[in-house]
Amino acid sequence: MKMLMMALVAFLSINSYAALNFDSDVPADIQTQMRADLDFMNQITGTGQQTPFHKQIFTAIDGKVYQTFFETRIKAVGLDSCGGGAAVACVQPFVDANKMWLTQNFIKFSHPQVARLMVVYHESRHSESDKGNWMHANCPRPFLDAKGQDMKSIWTGAKLEGQPACDITQFGSYGSSTILLKNIGMYCSNCSDKVKMDADLYAMDQINRISRPAVKQAMLDDFANPSK
Repeated sequence: MKMLMMALVAFLSINSYAALNFDSDVPADIQTQMRADLDFMNQITGTGQQTPFHKQIFTAIDGKVYQTFFETRIKAVGLDSCGGGAAVACVQPFVDANKMWLTQNFIKFSHPQVARLMVVYHESRHSESDKGNWMHANCPRPFLDAKGQDMKSIWTGAKLEGQPACDITQFGSYGSSTILLKNIGMYCSNCSDKVKMDADLYAMDQINRISRPAVKQAMLDDFANPSK
């Protein structure tokens, strides 16, 4: 009986996102990968600490909380070029604000699971029509890193200068997904060291897309001041 219960729990966990509606043209490998990624997110537990911005946006480091956040925003997934080139995913608010489109880049590149989760939670923020869908800001010209090199996408290597690929607020799509990953990196209690390292790596890359220095500093201060 105990083994049966364990198997049932595992089955329910694996199928926790089975109801997510995928268009028929979304390849099976993309569907499988996205469901597996979201199920991993559903299992996350926290240490009891989080940063104030994370608490304001997500309320808690908890898989069920993250699942509710996602499912109340994204109801369907389709396949689209999303403008082509370096795009990984998109939301098209004037078509269907609660639908996410993925591109082949979602599985084309060798990125860790937490990086794909960063993308889908980024896009889920764009579904919030009551907040103007948290539209991107254009990145500066020039757009250079601390070493004076061109800022490029960690996903595709595409140059970001002048592209609509930045945020001016910590509550936008780049800001919120950065806060999400940084908190997982610091306070996930059941994540492996590799997952936490990946989360921190991608968070600290994405914070460079915050183009207002005062907002970026506020985020860095937030990361240094956890709360209960």
